[in-house]
Amino acid sequence: MGFKYETQNMKNQKAAIGFIFITLLIDVIGFGIIIPVLPKLLAQMNHITINEASKYGGYLLFAFAIAQFFFSPVMGNLSDQYGRRPVLLLSLLGFSIDYLILAFAPDFWWFFVGRIIAGITGASFTTAAAYIADISTPETRSKNFGMIGAAFGLGFIIGPFLGGVLGQYGLKIPFYAAAGLSFANFLYGFFILPESLALENRRKFDIKRANPWGSLKQIAKYKQLRYLLLAFLFLNIGSHAVQSTWNYFTMYRFEWTEAMVGYSLAVVGILVAIVQAGLAQKAAYIFGLERSIVLGFALYTIGMFLFAFATQTWMMFVFLIPYCCGGIAMPNLQSFMVGKVEPNQQGELQGGLTSLMSLTTIIGPIMMTSIFYFFTTDRVPIVFPGAAFFMGGIMMGISLLISWFVLILKKNHSQ
Repeated sequence: MGFKYETQNMKNQKAAIGFIFITLLIDVIGFGIIIPVLPKLLAQMNHITINEASKYGGYLLFAFAIAQFFFSPVMGNLSDQYGRRPVLLLSLLGFSIDYLILAFAPDFWWFFVGRIIAGITGASFTTAAAYIADISTPETRSKNFGMIGAAFGLGFIIGPFLGGVLGQYGLKIPFYAAAGLSFANFLYGFFILPESLALENRRKFDIKRANPWGSLKQIAKYKQLRYLLLAFLFLNIGSHAVQSTWNYFTMYRFEWTEAMVGYSLAVVGILVAIVQAGLAQKAAYIFGLERSIVLGFALYTIGMFLFAFATQTWMMFVFLIPYCCGGIAMPNLQSFMVGKVEPNQQGELQGGLTSLMSLTTIIGPIMMTSIFYFFTTDRVPIVFPGAAFFMGGIMMGISLLISWFVLILKKNHSQ
C-alpha cells in the first residue's frame, strides 16, 4: 500500500513539473519574441540611432525592475499564504496586458506604463521556483530547478526566432503575438495547473517581511547565504552586459538584422536548454554542488571577456559556448540555498532572490547600456563597443572570487 502511494505521489510530482515547465516555456517565448525588434522600434519611435536607442532600452528595463523590486516579495509572501497558483495566474494575466499596451503604444512613455504593470505583477519565475521547491526532494532539487533553465532556454530558441521572422512583417507584430501567447498561458494555468503548497506549510502574510529589504534581511540571516547573495548580486549585474546590450551591440558592431539577432538568441536558447536540462545536474554529481557553482562562475567570466574583444560574427557564436556552460552555476546555487531554508519560507526565499535580481536590473541595464553608448561615441579617444562586456567580466570575476572563498577555501579550512 505504501509503495503504491509513493508511486502515485511520484507521478503527481512529475505531472506538476510538466505543468510548470509548459507555463514558463510559454512565458519566456512571449518575452523573447519582442527582443529582436526592440532596438529598431525604439530608434524609429524616438528618431535616434541604434546605439542611442540602447539607453532607452535601459530605461525600460529600469522601469520594470524597480516595480518588480518592490512587488516581488509581496507576491512571494502572498503565495506563502494563499498558494502558488493564484499568484502565478495573476502574473501571467499582467504580462498579457503589458504586451497589449506595448503593441498599441503611440509613444515611448506608454512603454513605461506597460513595463511598470509587468513589473508589479511579474512574479512568474519567483512563484514557479517556490512551486518547484514545494514538490522537490533534496535528491531532485538540482534537476527540477534545472527545468526552469531548460524552459528558459527552449523559450529563447522559439521566442527570438519567431520575433526575428515576424519582425520582418512589422515591428509591432511580435507584440501582438506575445500578448496572445501570454493570455493563452493564463488560460492554460487556470484550467490545468494544480496547487502545490499544502495547507500545513502555509503562513500568514506579514507586511514587515513583504518588502524587498525585509525579504532580503530574512534570507540574509542564514550566515552562509550572506556572501553567496553578494556573489549572486555581482553575477546578475554583470550578466546585463549580455541581457541589455546584446541586440544593440550586434546591430551596431556587425550590422545584424532583426532576423540575425533572433537566430543568435535561438542558439543561446539551445545551449542553455542543454546545460540546464542535464549538464547542471551532472556537474553537481561529478564535482558536488559547491565546485559546480564555482566552475559555472568561472565559465561565465571567461565567456564575457571573450565577447568584449570579438571582431567577427562567428566569434560571437563560438564564445557563446563557454558563456552558456556557465549556466551550471545557477540551478546548483538555488539548490544549495533551498537546502538552508525551512519549507514554509521557500516563497520568501524566492521572493528575496527575485528582489535581489530586480535590484541588479535597476543597476545593471543603466550601467551597461550607458557604458556601451559612451564607448561608441566620439567623446572617447578609442571606440570600444565591447566595453560593457568587459565590465560584465569584471563583475563576474568578483562573484567567482567570492564563491571560491566561501564554498571552497573556507570549507577546506574548516575540515
